[in-house]
Amino acid sequence: MSTLTQRSSGLVQRRTEASRSAAAADRERGSGDEDYDSRRGDEPDEDDSGDAKETRLTLMEEVLLLGLKDREGYTSFWNDSISSGLRGSMLIELALRGRLQLEACGMRRKSLLVRKVLCKSDAPTGDVLLDEALKHIKDTQPPETVQSWIDLLSGETWNPLKLHYQLRNVRERLAKNLVEKGVLTTEKQNFLLFDMTTHPLTNNNIKQRVIKKVQEAVLDKWVNDPHRMDKRILALIFLAHFSDVLENAFAPLLDDQYDLAMKRVRLLLDLEPEAESMKANTNELFWAVVAAFTK
Repeated sequence: MSTLTQRSSGLVQRRTEASRSAAAADRERGSGDEDYDSRRGDEPDEDDSGDAKETRLTLMEEVLLLGLKDREGYTSFWNDSISSGLRGSMLIELALRGRLQLEACGMRRKSLLVRKVLCKSDAPTGDVLLDEALKHIKDTQPPETVQSWIDLLSGETWNPLKLHYQLRNVRERLAKNLVEKGVLTTEKQNFLLFDMTTHPLTNNNIKQRVIKKVQEAVLDKWVNDPHRMDKRILALIFLAHFSDVLENAFAPLLDDQYDLAMKRVRLLLDLEPEAESMKANTNELFWAVVAAFTK
């Protein structure tokens, strides 16, 4: 009887220790939730297409991928919009990751285009281009507007004292990121008078996933409300249009699908950024970038 009592007490003791251990683990997990969420904020959200972690792309990389010619490995020589579009992509990417925000609108409700961009967090993102842009914005006093940052990061300024803000070789650096992720490869092509480094597509599945999610957002998964759409996909549609590469995503569609997709894109483009930015659960800096390109 005493042996049974000892075994019972021992069982209770083990259960008690296990309960204490489980409770301690729960407390430890609970205290680490905030850190985990902040770490997740450094990475692009996993989209519905099921991309693997190693092939998650930033908005800039997705825009560039839509603009790249698959076999030739470079963007159109006639596309003069993609440079500013990529800079706008950086601002939105940083905003979605919780690094940037607009200054308060104030009692008189200043418009999106005159409000300054503020650094909300200077924690590294893990992306060299994003961190470089973030450092410029953080170190600049007084702060600049969204339109000013798009121009400055593109090198489009008449002020020689601000030329150091220009991010150089952005397309080449983004292409190298995609090479490292196994999406592109690197080749040399001869163009009679000069040799040029190109980056042909090697993993067509990744590009097709990007194209598919853009198509589905305005066709099969259309919700007719930008605030119910995935923020990253909504941003990609706008940015691809501003970069003059959205047509590439719709090129494979049938005529009636193409017409419907473009009709719905026009509905998005006709939205009033000021009004949309005032709605609940929205990102004001995102709509400020939209306003800068549609003004």
